[in-house]
Amino acid sequence: MDDTKKAYLVGGGVGSLAAAAFMIRDGGISGSNITIFEAMPLPGGSLDGGGTPRGGYTLRGGRMLTTDNYECTWDLFKSIPSLSAPGRSVFEETVAFNEKYVPHSMARLVDKNRFKVDVVSMGFSMEDRLELLKLSEADEATLGTSCITDWLSPDFFKTNFWYMWATTFAFQPWHSAVEFKRYLHRFMLEFTRIETLAGVKRTVYNQFDSLVRPLVTWLQGQKVNLVMNATVTDFDLRTDDGMITVTGIHCNHDGRAKLVSVAEGDLVFFQNASMTDASSYGSMTSAPAHRTKQDSGGWALWEKLAIGHPEFGNPAAFNTGIPESFWESFTVTLKDTKFFDKMEKFTGNQAGTGGLVTFKDSNWFMSAVLAHQPHFANQPANVQVFWGYALHPDRIGNFVAKSMSECNGAEILQELCGHLNFDLETVADAICIPCRMPYITSMFMPRAASDRPLPVPLNSRNLAFISQFVEIPDDVVFTVEYSVRAAQMAVYELLKIDREVPPIKRHDKSLHVKLDAVIKAFK
Repeated sequence: MDDTKKAYLVGGGVGSLAAAAFMIRDGGISGSNITIFEAMPLPGGSLDGGGTPRGGYTLRGGRMLTTDNYECTWDLFKSIPSLSAPGRSVFEETVAFNEKYVPHSMARLVDKNRFKVDVVSMGFSMEDRLELLKLSEADEATLGTSCITDWLSPDFFKTNFWYMWATTFAFQPWHSAVEFKRYLHRFMLEFTRIETLAGVKRTVYNQFDSLVRPLVTWLQGQKVNLVMNATVTDFDLRTDDGMITVTGIHCNHDGRAKLVSVAEGDLVFFQNASMTDASSYGSMTSAPAHRTKQDSGGWALWEKLAIGHPEFGNPAAFNTGIPESFWESFTVTLKDTKFFDKMEKFTGNQAGTGGLVTFKDSNWFMSAVLAHQPHFANQPANVQVFWGYALHPDRIGNFVAKSMSECNGAEILQELCGHLNFDLETVADAICIPCRMPYITSMFMPRAASDRPLPVPLNSRNLAFISQFVEIPDDVVFTVEYSVRAAQMAVYELLKIDREVPPIKRHDKSLHVKLDAVIKAFK
């Protein structure tokens, strides 16, 4: 155990929590020498889950997991004890849960007539297949800063494949062709079963309760210092022979300014930016506030560091187009089983075994999903919770003559029931809490290779970047895995740990997977 080296982590999301765990488990750093600064009252970052059964639960998002990928995530959670399954790790608990509740969606797409769409065929024309192949085989230098629409024709965006792929991963046509290509390769195995979402794995509860809480509990047991309500505003940097070292951390903690000195040999990990920055919640009677970058400090420190340091990336590539990067989610809390009963009958799926139900003709491009219940660790037996989201919240609804971003929770329920042809009595006692996230897909924005810093920039002595906005070849953003992999890479490099970061499983190199993908494309 190294009792001399200290580490400071800026941001309390899963990347920082994972980095702290890797430092302790694999680097021999004493937990008491690790400090995490988080601006919010709770750790976990975008992996959140809150609210109450009385006032309504809240989830900003739900991350897709898979045991066929996510190599670093499961490497970590094999070491973290479950809070709800004594004697098991979080990984073992999750595997057992998914063996019991096997995912197999039977209502992936629903059309305007409320019919379930036959999704055995991806709906490709020969032109679609050729264009998709050309995009997937292009190198990233050729793709550059181009958009998906630069490579695929308008009819492609009317295929069953696009409706399912876009809503599974939250892609928009104007997003980065590079990121789209990476997803095609990283999740080629999922391409072959996208209509059932059979590869998607769920945690027992929401991901705050099932991933964050066990990890935080373990870190606290290791005496890691978690400093909440602490906003880091600046770093003091020293440059020697072209190498940059952080020597001080400026932060405001509970309204008081503080300078933390960083000694020689100490390490600093920075979660640059956040996809849930400037989020806002509405209620049954009010729409979420329309916040911007000026309403939150999530981007400020990265912007400050990047001035004069191109190796630290270019945040402007990601945070200057809210209309292109925002969407809205909603969490619904129910006090009776009427909605779940009707949804289970309509879809043919018991809650927790289906996937996203996407209303493909919805002006909002709306989807909803029923998780296994209870979805919160403290959820009463007579309460049920489900989540949904819409990729086009700026458009007028089919059943409500307003854009989703102008709607309160009651109006969102009206729109949802319209698509399902459910009577509003079905959700008479429901609490629907909408959430607007202006930067939720900002990491998908077209960008140059240099716009994201490496986890450890080549000229950095003690500063690492761990977030969705770093560069990891071949891996895909908007995943828990990306944050955990960035953390593991940074920790191993700075501490010179002689243990391999789990390599990415290259399913796209498997002849069997390739053949299945071709067969799927021609159905």
